[in-house]
Amino acid sequence: MSGWRPLALAAVVTLAGAAGTLAAGVATGMEASELGHLGVLLLPAVAVTVLSAAAARPLLARATFGQRLVGIALAAAVVSLGNLAALAALMFVSAHDAALMALLLVYSIGAGVGAAVALSRAQSAAVERLAHTAGELAEGDLGARVGPLAAGAELEALGRALDEMAERLQRSLAAERAAEQTRHDLVTAVSHDLRTPLAGLRAMVEAIEDGIVDDSATLRRYVGEMGRQVETLVGLVDDLFELVQLDAAAAVSESRRARLDDVIRSAIAACEVQAGAKGLVVERRLDGADEAACSPRLVRVLQNLLQNAIRHTPPDGTVRIEARRLPGALEIAVEDTGEGISPEALERVFEPFWRGDPSRSGAGSGLGLALARRIVEALGGDITVESVPARGSRFAVVLPRP
Repeated sequence: MSGWRPLALAAVVTLAGAAGTLAAGVATGMEASELGHLGVLLLPAVAVTVLSAAAARPLLARATFGQRLVGIALAAAVVSLGNLAALAALMFVSAHDAALMALLLVYSIGAGVGAAVALSRAQSAAVERLAHTAGELAEGDLGARVGPLAAGAELEALGRALDEMAERLQRSLAAERAAEQTRHDLVTAVSHDLRTPLAGLRAMVEAIEDGIVDDSATLRRYVGEMGRQVETLVGLVDDLFELVQLDAAAAVSESRRARLDDVIRSAIAACEVQAGAKGLVVERRLDGADEAACSPRLVRVLQNLLQNAIRHTPPDGTVRIEARRLPGALEIAVEDTGEGISPEALERVFEPFWRGDPSRSGAGSGLGLALARRIVEALGGDITVESVPARGSRFAVVLPRP
């Protein structure tokens, strides 16, 4: 059925043109007999036009854009000459006037063909440019772009769509490569962090099994060290599991809410032993924000930030947790008087498994800050860090208020 639609459209347009011709004859005062003769001539003209369209359709199916435009211009000129011949035969137009009009139509043929060729050059160049860009994209050059064509609204829209598709593909490929690099770095870091405690456990177990260690004092020391190594492994696995399983959509849509004061107390309580062992003071300044509602997930965020601050603050230092209400938001900050972070390291502190010590021998899994950022971003907030070497650091969490 789709093959007949162009022919049906040609028939409708041709009949509309014939009706318009008869209407123009009535408007100019033609007599009924003259209108009848004109109608008799228009009927075969309509039939010839539709048949010509049917015959030309397969011929033009494989023609270039320029050839089609030239064909249309020639067809319009031939129809005009035929109409002129019919009018001259009916003596509606004198022979002299018909000759003059024929000469003008000949000029019109040249002008029409010239305009068709000129227009087709721009259109053909635009189509070739589209095809060339599509070919480059198919070969893997995702940086290829069509750009402005200046060849009509339709081709411009097609060019923009192709450029937008290429841009999305390029971003997608870049994201995929970044994810692959992240996975590679993650596996490398996990392997390193697992290897160190496992190697220590293996050495101690072999020493005990081989009888190298047999006195009770050394055995107790080995057991205590093995327990600490196991705790390190458990913490690493727990952090890694939570980092991978964190669902941003679930975090945003959760309905549970807690008082900020309770959240901060829970986070501080989890770090009291660590802070007490170093003689650190943990201060609280809530500035009237203690009753603010927040997600219970914030406990893990603040716990990780406090542990990080305690780890990098020298004995007898101070760690402060502050909170304040902002317009439409809630800010919670953890500030310390520790060693600070170098400017070149600030951009990497939230990377999984990144640590300030190159040997990666320090305590912790290296996932605490990365996990904190993931949770904050899943809650629709943002986390930033400011630091001055030898003076301390300040991690600020800003969350939208419910």
